[in-house]
Amino acid sequence: MRTPVRTHETHRSDEAISAYGTARSTVEGTPLSPDDLRKIDAYWRASLYLCVGMLYLKANPLLREPLTLEHIKPRLLGHWGSDAGQAFTYIHFNRLINKYDLNAIYISGPGHGAPAVLSQAYLEGSYSEVYSDKSEDLAGMQRFFKQFSFPGGIGSHATPETPGSIHEGGELGYSISHAFGTVFDHPDLITLVMVGDGESETGPLATSWHSNKFLNPITDGAVLPVLHLNGYKINNPTILARISHDELKALFVGYGYTPYFVEGSDHESMHQAMAATLEHCVLEIRKVQQEARRTGRAIRPRWPVIILRSPKGWTAPREVDGHYLEGFWRAHQIPIADVATNPSHFNLLESWLRSYRPEELFDEKGRLLPELKALAPTGNRRMSANPIANGGLVRRPLDMPDFRDAAVKVEKPGATLAGNVPTLGNLLREVTRLNMHNFRVFGPDETQSNRLDALYDVTKKVWLAEYFPEDADGGELAPEGRVMEMLSEHTVEGWLEGYLLSGRHGLINSYEPFIHVIDSMFNQHAKWLEKCDELPWRAKVSSLNLLITALVWRQDHNGFTHQDPGFLDVVANKSPSVVRIYLPPDANSLLSVADHCLQSVNYVNVIIADKQVHLQYLDIEAAIEHCTKGAGIWAWASNDQGAEPDVVMASCGDCPTMESLAATALLRQHLPDVKIRFVNVVDLFKLVPHTEHPHGLTDREFEALFTPDRPVIFNFHAYPWLIHRLTYHRPHQHHIHVRGYKEQGNINTPLELAIQNQADRFSLAIDAIDRMPRFRVTGSSARETLLNQQIACKNRAHEFGIDSPEITNWQWPF
Repeated sequence: MRTPVRTHETHRSDEAISAYGTARSTVEGTPLSPDDLRKIDAYWRASLYLCVGMLYLKANPLLREPLTLEHIKPRLLGHWGSDAGQAFTYIHFNRLINKYDLNAIYISGPGHGAPAVLSQAYLEGSYSEVYSDKSEDLAGMQRFFKQFSFPGGIGSHATPETPGSIHEGGELGYSISHAFGTVFDHPDLITLVMVGDGESETGPLATSWHSNKFLNPITDGAVLPVLHLNGYKINNPTILARISHDELKALFVGYGYTPYFVEGSDHESMHQAMAATLEHCVLEIRKVQQEARRTGRAIRPRWPVIILRSPKGWTAPREVDGHYLEGFWRAHQIPIADVATNPSHFNLLESWLRSYRPEELFDEKGRLLPELKALAPTGNRRMSANPIANGGLVRRPLDMPDFRDAAVKVEKPGATLAGNVPTLGNLLREVTRLNMHNFRVFGPDETQSNRLDALYDVTKKVWLAEYFPEDADGGELAPEGRVMEMLSEHTVEGWLEGYLLSGRHGLINSYEPFIHVIDSMFNQHAKWLEKCDELPWRAKVSSLNLLITALVWRQDHNGFTHQDPGFLDVVANKSPSVVRIYLPPDANSLLSVADHCLQSVNYVNVIIADKQVHLQYLDIEAAIEHCTKGAGIWAWASNDQGAEPDVVMASCGDCPTMESLAATALLRQHLPDVKIRFVNVVDLFKLVPHTEHPHGLTDREFEALFTPDRPVIFNFHAYPWLIHRLTYHRPHQHHIHVRGYKEQGNINTPLELAIQNQADRFSLAIDAIDRMPRFRVTGSSARETLLNQQIACKNRAHEFGIDSPEITNWQWPF
């Protein structure tokens, strides 16, 4: 007879925290009938058999003949440690999907935890539906086993090739932030996320627990985290597995959760405990959501979190040759690695494989028995087949306003002042207004600082914590906001990635010096997209759009630590199939670039734009033409029409463009007969040969801009060697002389900072004179004058702390 479910606190601070023994759980109850228990345990054994098979076998998949070395992979790769706990949790949640018709996806946080989720996808049939050669029979199972961690096959993470996965887990720390990103604006979705206890030691994961303060129970779904305490990393204990229950409970209560413990190793009691606990948590989630939606009050409850303590490598042999395996760090990777050279260990492996009794789980053809197959959900209710985890399937294109409506009026180039990023803010305001359920703007703490506060005309910042009266005076807080801010670049980047991968749209804005915090996250996402491009069944998702502002050339007040434009070097390392870099020179160019990026798919678009007021150069139609080309000659700033230029002045970036234009004006002032061509680059990858990047120019197109033999003085936003790297295959690339940031700076005026890096107007003009053969002698007087002006400007900055009005108020004079 089943006992009623109730909750109580069983733990004392001095109680043992072992993973072994009969189940101890916060929620009591035995919701599984004997037949339910038998079948769930059998399904679990089938999953674990598949996991071990992936690690070891390339043939004889169901041991229908005695195991031999010919059946074993010659190189054993993969991880076993978290598989049993993950599969255990996944299978029990399947029961609740069927019982309550839940819409759910699963995120595997532990590193290298792929066997657990791959086994589920195979048992549920979704794997064979995507990969027809991995059929649900003996031949298909053999191919399924062999491909794992095998050349030409798949990796040991939950990579894009894994149906139902949006989170590879190759870099630890982002499972919770990705999970919360998936449930924003998905009110009926529950994301079940398994958090490894090694993973929980990372800074990003520890911070991301605060995501519960941003979850609106009216409009959002719910995340059900399961912290998997299996006790060990590669060969070291994990912190959270070695602290008392009181301390662990206090930690999660402090984070704002209600923790529920499930601990032990006894199969029967652990099945009952997990079934009761998961069901209790699902019902608590539904209760909170129903109450909030009935009353219209977006309260912040103490959302449930499950703490599952089970042995590492659960169900493997407990000891091998007198050394602990199951329940110890040795179970982390391949549990028995020397089976090819140690006959006793080979026999132990066969005994271990047969302990799951595969003959009781699969029929003669190698298919899972029908009574076990019936335990899994069907269709899109399978977590391995939920279309939300293939987000392009549920993605709807943005309803885009006409970006021309936000344009700055430019009657004369270089004479109008406007804020570039504030102008973009006006466009984002309208995008938000038209897409209030599938578009969000993310950032650490800088939306207003980055001059995007036009957003607050139509929305607020999400906030589910406490409110003070002062918040009404510009706090811009609301439970239903579309702006997501938390002072953790890791967390907001993770939210955005989860939001995009589950079918929505967004943009992240961040200060340039601190975008490096997410270097490795960007790397992982770019790799994810690159792999997705190779999979025809993966529908394209919205691009990851990064607006990088508070730029190096305007960090004169924050000093040297805030001067670092090196994120572009990181981006340029990634595959040209997925990365794009744009440096629009003015507001209208920024509008055109943003309109394109917001509608693109399967890219990482990096947009570099300063938030301060700048000169404007192009009216909206000219900006559209210029951005469509990606690089072009500005005829209004050039005087070489119909003639050979003496020099090409080139720029890439808003601040460098102004200095380069000012240098051009100085040259024309001091050398009246000089012929100058002015080239501006918006799309950085235009510089790369077309054979190496889809945006690249042909050599003929490149020479049409930069000439085959004239000196090019190229003023670049970031580190100058990046331009040399991108153009090194170009014929005559030795004529390109790049100026940019060279790690020189402190508390400077804008011009003084440029002077220190030789990226100012005077340095550029002097460099041009030095490189034009016919002015090396006749230009000496002009060169001396420019050098004197540069010295005077530097001295003035040191004396008065600001640049002179003729510098700060400079306009294009022609």
